[in-house]
Amino acid sequence: MANIIAVTACPTGIAHTYMSAEALKKTAALMGHSIRVETQGAAGAKDTLSDADLAAADLVILAADTHVEMTRFAGKPVHETSTSMAIRDTQGVLAAALALIGISTELRLDVQATPPAQSVAAKVEAKAAAKPDEPDVKRIVAITACPTGIAHTFMAAEALKKAAANHGYEIKVETQGSVGAKNTLSAEDIAAADVVIIGADTHVDTSRFAGKALYETSVGRALKETEKVLAEAFALPKPDGASPTRAAVQSAARPAEKQAGAYKHLLTGVSYMLPIVVAGGLAIALSFVFGIEAFKEKGTLAASLMDIGGGAAFALMIPVLAGYIAFSIADRPGLAPGLIGGMLASQLQAGFLGGIIAGFLAGYVARFLADHIKLPVHFEGLKPVLLIPLLATLVVGLLMIYVVGSPARAIMTGLTEFLQGLSGTNAVLLGLLLGGMMAIDMGGPINKAAYTFGVGLLASNTFMPMAAVMAAGMVPPLGIALATFLGKNRFSVDEQIAGKAAAVLGISFITEGAIPFAAKDPLRVIPSCVAGAATTGALSMFFGCTLHAPHGGIFVLAIPNAVGELLPYIGAIAAGTVITALLLITLKKPLVNDVAIAK
Repeated sequence: MANIIAVTACPTGIAHTYMSAEALKKTAALMGHSIRVETQGAAGAKDTLSDADLAAADLVILAADTHVEMTRFAGKPVHETSTSMAIRDTQGVLAAALALIGISTELRLDVQATPPAQSVAAKVEAKAAAKPDEPDVKRIVAITACPTGIAHTFMAAEALKKAAANHGYEIKVETQGSVGAKNTLSAEDIAAADVVIIGADTHVDTSRFAGKALYETSVGRALKETEKVLAEAFALPKPDGASPTRAAVQSAARPAEKQAGAYKHLLTGVSYMLPIVVAGGLAIALSFVFGIEAFKEKGTLAASLMDIGGGAAFALMIPVLAGYIAFSIADRPGLAPGLIGGMLASQLQAGFLGGIIAGFLAGYVARFLADHIKLPVHFEGLKPVLLIPLLATLVVGLLMIYVVGSPARAIMTGLTEFLQGLSGTNAVLLGLLLGGMMAIDMGGPINKAAYTFGVGLLASNTFMPMAAVMAAGMVPPLGIALATFLGKNRFSVDEQIAGKAAAVLGISFITEGAIPFAAKDPLRVIPSCVAGAATTGALSMFFGCTLHAPHGGIFVLAIPNAVGELLPYIGAIAAGTVITALLLITLKKPLVNDVAIAK
């Protein structure tokens, strides 16, 4: 008897998905084989394959007409076919799949299968038996992910690897960054793991970790409190490996994180929105190369670039933000009402505030409907593609038009007029606030809140806050880099080398480059960085500097007209950098053989 696992999926996720699953189950049973089938429908995955299923399986059948993630099936023989073939020629599909592991069968139901090939689980057991004296090594698999998918994602991964190595643990970390997943976890990695650690501030699919002890925390905590994270993860009770559902256990020592759901949903929306905003903002900035008003002449390259950036990319900004906030809350059923609610927010001129409200409304309405609408089994497939999208969209749409739209538009209009009219003391105070927020936690929640505020205002043609935010975000790593150059007697050789890396990160607008220094000496580094960044933000607002591109650091400055008041803007960054460096040199004590001299 062969142990078979299968995944069925059709574009609508209704009829063919479930019909092919039933056909495979019935025919495999008649042929004398064991089978577990996961259905990937419009409501998400059902009967999710557990690690035990993956480890015990001799082969995999993918009956799908849509994309199916294959990484968890690494090392397994895989037979791919369509859902239609799985329904119409089920015996033929099974026979072709069984042939991959050396089991030949005629297309009749009375044939006895030959013994299956050695499974992954058997190989693991054999390997363990061959080395009985080898000490038991704890194994960890982890995923790190931050909203931008740049610095925090990879720094947290490195921190986990280093801490695990210090304890003699084996670890593999998958990074879900801006360029997609890297170092992807295989089915064997997951099967062998003692614990799973998720360090993420965005939505991460955890269905593949069914039956594993799962520890969830923020990416910032995985970076800054790595030892504590490891200890709490291994303190989790062992779940029932036979359970088809994931064993996600939350630590009682982290009550604040349990209540961070709304923030996580917001950052998920921001993470999906960000590439669109960056691409659109840079396209707009490139149109200014030909003159600040060159885009007004139809048919020109400048006009085309403005159409790409402002007409297309920025038009998608608010719908994508709302859609993926809803997706984070309710999974796929929330996506359609979220996107539609976000589009309505954009059309109603409710701005990013309206988009955020639409996203949360759509997510929670869709989740409520999914939990409370009960249908007969044969009609269950109608929920995710008909009932939930229709009802949730109607509820969200009507609320946006008749309840939310006007107040949100009034608030955004007032905020926009206030910000555009800022000058003197008021502008300086806002710049001080935004600048300080960018440096206080260097890529953490406060930093992301300030950045999201600046990015959101771009859709309202308000560009001064974005300029202050990016300039201030560059200061912490640049100031530290300058300090390591000017005050070498205050920093060890390793810190001086790290300072060079911080300089590169600083000019690229990656504030997280300052984190290693802040983690080592927070009482001196953080106040110095906050002072410099706040000064830069205040000066940027005082001079009326504007920025049309939401990212890019110093490289954006080379684009003509992308920055308003370019020279004062550069001066503001330089001033903040110098202030941070001088404060840090003043506060830190000279070193002798890498040991501070006590006063």
